[in-house]
Amino acid sequence: MKVRLKHESGLIRECKVGFSWTVFFFGFLPPFFRGDWKWGLIILLLGSVTFGFSNVVFWFIYNGIYIKDLLQSGYEPADEHSRAILVNKGYILG
Repeated sequence: MKVRLKHESGLIRECKVGFSWTVFFFGFLPPFFRGDWKWGLIILLLGSVTFGFSNVVFWFIYNGIYIKDLLQSGYEPADEHSRAILVNKGYILG
């Protein structure tokens, strides 16, 4: 399931909701490719301290963290389908 988020500057981001298969397969690299340097470094550092066990947690929560960060930085749902998904998952209020 994907949502589309739009910034007032016209940028549109398409984000998956739920389990992060990209973090599952590639660890800390997907946040870096998305420009999410803060969480990329956090995943890298925690993974090195916990010998990779913390990555299991990030498989399940990273996509939600990424969506919340985008919403806090001014992104909004680009369409009604995306808005309905975000309301249903509890990211925004109806």
